Amino acid sequence: MKPHERLAADLVAEMAAVNDLIRERMASRHAPRIPEVTAHLVEAGGKRLRPMLTLASAKLCGYDGPYHVHLAATVEFIHTATLLHDDVVDESERRRGRPTANLLWDNKSSVLVGDYLFARSFQLMTETGNLRVLRILSDAAATIAEGEVLQLTAAQDLSTTEDIYLQVVRGKTAALFSAATEVGGVIAGRPEEDVRALFDYGDALGIAFQIVDDLLDYWGGDATGKNVGDDFRERKLTLPLIKAFAKADDAEKAFWKRVIEKGDQREGDLEEALRLLERHGALEETRQEALAWAERAKTAMQKLPSSGLRDLLIELSDYVVSRVN
Repeated sequence: MKPHERLAADLVAEMAAVNDLIRERMASRHAPRIPEVTAHLVEAGGKRLRPMLTLASAKLCGYDGPYHVHLAATVEFIHTATLLHDDVVDESERRRGRPTANLLWDNKSSVLVGDYLFARSFQLMTETGNLRVLRILSDAAATIAEGEVLQLTAAQDLSTTEDIYLQVVRGKTAALFSAATEVGGVIAGRPEEDVRALFDYGDALGIAFQIVDDLLDYWGGDATGKNVGDDFRERKLTLPLIKAFAKADDAEKAFWKRVIEKGDQREGDLEEALRLLERHGALEETRQEALAWAERAKTAMQKLPSSGLRDLLIELSDYVVSRVN
């Protein structure tokens, strides 16, 4: 079994409680479209990695409930809300191999149901009665929105730097990973050094996760459910492209400006883009960065008391980047 599958098996009872709570709280007496749209995405599969990280962190810290279930459901609601909004912004038609909600219903429904899930997430987190938990998760929600806006403003802008890319990744992906792990330690009342280690683990794991996802768009789409070159066709400035552009000569820069900034893509352009990425070692450099972030995650987790669950979370860091080894 893969690490995330073993983690799911270890948390099967807790995840069942989370799923029950999600179904209960996504209901609406007055607007039947809300559970229809939510169920389409929530029940479409996915690893449920983020809520499992909350449950695992709380369990690792000796917490036995009941609010770890509320926090895990909160994390999943925030994640689902962002997916609904992302698919509208990106004009996506497929997610997890199925038609997106905005395609099956409409953009208005996706945005408004996403808003509903954000509201539900805040209701859930307040039920813990823990103000620090509320601050962490509300800060994460704000950071996610900020990251999405930053990505929008940086889109198709070849002056985007690696630092800006990292800001985007911290916002759109790592903020929820780090919040998911951090609140597990907070709700358990662990010492500050343990809470910080959990935050650092989630932050580094989320960054590694997103870098790998961006890399797989050029190195093979099967692991992500995307076609090779989806990001290229959508003119997204991800780390491999940023690295290649930084090393490009004048002719290569003219190519990147045509296909990314101007959107003038022609037959054979993806193959040329892949050639340039390989020529400048951009894909391998990106892989090395993902590996480095995975090592940071492992180092952070090793600061926590030794246990089988801790070792499994360390293995998870390796698994996230094993897809590009």
